[in-house]
Amino acid sequence: VTILATESINTIRSGIESGDIQIIRVLTLTETDRVEHIAGALYGDSRYWWIIAAASEIGWALQAPPGTIIKVPDLNDVQRLLG
Repeated sequence: VTILATESINTIRSGIESGDIQIIRVLTLTETDRVEHIAGALYGDSRYWWIIAAASEIGWALQAPPGTIIKVPDLNDVQRLLG
């Protein structure tokens, strides 16, 4: 499972770098923002928080303090690359 997760994170990051995954929104977190809430609002499912975390190069959602710049990738692009 850990290898799969690492591969998925690397695929997302390299997909952004190559242009295969588009960034649809860039946000700066405030005191009340949480990555899983952003995923829920933009993707319709808070469980996709890890995609935003991978794209934003943060470890876990709780490691994102106010002022952190968040990149929200296109979910369709991510799903296409991850299969």
